[in-house]
Amino acid sequence: MAKFASSRSESGFSLIETIVATGLLAGAVTILGQMFAISVAENTSARTGTFAAVLAEQKMEQLRGLTWGFDEIGLQLTDTSSNIALPIQSASGGRGLMSSPANSLRSNVDGYVDYVDQFGRIIGGGATVPPQAAYVRRWSVEPLPTNPNNTLILQVLVTRSRDRGTADSEDGSTRRLRDEARLMTVKTRKSQ
Repeated sequence: MAKFASSRSESGFSLIETIVATGLLAGAVTILGQMFAISVAENTSARTGTFAAVLAEQKMEQLRGLTWGFDEIGLQLTDTSSNIALPIQSASGGRGLMSSPANSLRSNVDGYVDYVDQFGRIIGGGATVPPQAAYVRRWSVEPLPTNPNNTLILQVLVTRSRDRGTADSEDGSTRRLRDEARLMTVKTRKSQ
């Protein structure tokens, strides 16, 4: 029998290969963790923005439902007393469709603001934010300059209950921030 020379073959991983593989795995896990965190933040933002849009639409429908029309003989009818800042709308004690002050979208103006909890329930109005408020809804009612007797511009801004910083600027503009909703429409007089 012939003897064969035995050769030693080395199998397995070297230390350098193990370090490189571990580094790649750690980098991949870190990137996946960052992507997960970004995904969670974006989903939360989308949920908050969607909820703010629903709250804005609800307030806009309340405003559009107030009387702004003509009676049977053609006289103008305008609701100037409904209070829509209460959990249950009241026919008196509010501003209805009276023109709002110029700063009603930039600050909490009594009669043009209400506060909503995390479940979407109105918890009241007024200039002071209640501690359980999750959202602030501000609205403005302005006559259209070219037809002030028959057309109103209605705006609703829904924000999280927080300081908006420079978004409520002194120059009169109001920026919509992330997670907020702002709606605008016109309302014209119609025969009753």
